[in-house]
Amino acid sequence: MHSSPPTGDDVLEGALDLALGQLAANLRRFTERFPDDTTTANHYTLRRYEDHPAGVNAGWTSGFWTGMLWMAYELTGAMAFRQAAASQLPSFAWRLEQDIQVDHHDLGFLYMPSAVAAWRITGETAPHRMALQAADRLMRRYLPGAGIIQAWGDLDDPAQRGRIIIDCLMNLPLLHWASAQSGDGRYRQAALSHLRQSRKYLVRPDHSSFHTYHFDPVTGDALGGSTAQGASDDSCWARGQAWGIYGFALNHRHAPELGLLDIACAQADYFLARLPEHGIAYWDLAYGDGSGEPWDSSASAIAACGLLEVCALLPEGALHARYRAAALHLLGSLARRCAARQPDSDALLLHGVYSKPHGQGIDEASLWGDFFYLEALARVTRGWTSYW
Repeated sequence: MHSSPPTGDDVLEGALDLALGQLAANLRRFTERFPDDTTTANHYTLRRYEDHPAGVNAGWTSGFWTGMLWMAYELTGAMAFRQAAASQLPSFAWRLEQDIQVDHHDLGFLYMPSAVAAWRITGETAPHRMALQAADRLMRRYLPGAGIIQAWGDLDDPAQRGRIIIDCLMNLPLLHWASAQSGDGRYRQAALSHLRQSRKYLVRPDHSSFHTYHFDPVTGDALGGSTAQGASDDSCWARGQAWGIYGFALNHRHAPELGLLDIACAQADYFLARLPEHGIAYWDLAYGDGSGEPWDSSASAIAACGLLEVCALLPEGALHARYRAAALHLLGSLARRCAARQPDSDALLLHGVYSKPHGQGIDEASLWGDFFYLEALARVTRGWTSYW
């Protein structure tokens, strides 16, 4: 007697169960300590920063670890996940108090899946207050003359002053949230200004994207686009394009007057047209099968989340159906080709790339790849709604 091949729903349900099992196993090592940005030989090591103890909360990705634990609690009801996530919150407050690597634009990545998620789940005031403090910290990077939030570096650093990157679209929901929670419109106005500049300058006429763009910080003059992690200034870094799909769609939810959903759809069309048939993106969309270049599975996971967000904003119809089918294709392929399992790996999603030009995290798992893979699975199989 032959068993029937697994359906798409069966594959994704099994993938979610596997991912949750991986997270549960990791609690033995990473409860109050944090894994690094990416794996080494497909296993996470303890995060290190200066002379702090190994496992310190530092860098821009630690929020994804805490966010996966909150998500796992919401999906399973298992108190071990909730207790671990809650035990990590004081370290996020410590980072703000002690100025531990918070001088960058990724405050949304840090504090939405940790503090905002905690407030959503528990209703407690401390994480709510912490998230507002993080939004205030992000506002320090707003340059009124250019109308942008500077991505990296000291605000007086001539190499970084006036630079935006497409990833920041994912951090702007923290400002929308803060404005809604506080009643202070400054947060939202800064986000809207940054969105207008991103829409105008990060997105090229063919709907591909620059990774970064430079402005005169005083006059706001547009100085030109470049890349930090793509193959060239003129190519299209796959993860950046995925950030664009998801980021513009998310911000459309907060600012529908800007027409960002159309941009998210156009960016999705560009991304999908340049994927190999199996749906796993190469690290730059200039590359395809036969190139010998590595995949970046995290780009496909982020894009899947973005496509699902687009679908949530579109009315039922042919376009909605097409993007949902694309999201399911990407997610099913990730589950079949890139899902990790013990003892070969303690990650969730293999075959990612942090930065090929810098030789970082090549063909390794990453916390953001794991997070957005888990998010996409949760959205499809459980109707879960995101922290963004």
